[in-house]
Amino acid sequence: MKGAGLLALGMMTAAAMVAAPAVAQGKNKNADKTAEVTLVCEAVYLPARTTWTRTVRIGYDKKRVRAVHIDGVPVYTFSVQETVILTAVDNERIQIDTAAQTWASDFRGQATAQGRCERG
Repeated sequence: MKGAGLLALGMMTAAAMVAAPAVAQGKNKNADKTAEVTLVCEAVYLPARTTWTRTVRIGYDKKRVRAVHIDGVPVYTFSVQETVILTAVDNERIQIDTAAQTWASDFRGQATAQGRCERG
């Protein structure tokens, strides 16, 4: 049940993924305001076999994802495909699946990472 809120991402665009029931049902006066969720991802990078903790903040409203920050750095371009947020930071292409709570990335074929995420 812990990830049930994240599963909603694909059903009502990514913005609905962690909406509180009052916001989702329109009972909150501040329903139009932006909310935020934080995911903490433990990504294992290969071939080095090192683990990095990556922090992802996702700002959203009732309709869509408004902002994505990775390790405190704002991501200026991103796209949402069902439950997956696609973006890049420097040379790292990143895929964050909010329903499966997973992280996947690659450094243009030179290194890859896979990991699990939890709400932080």
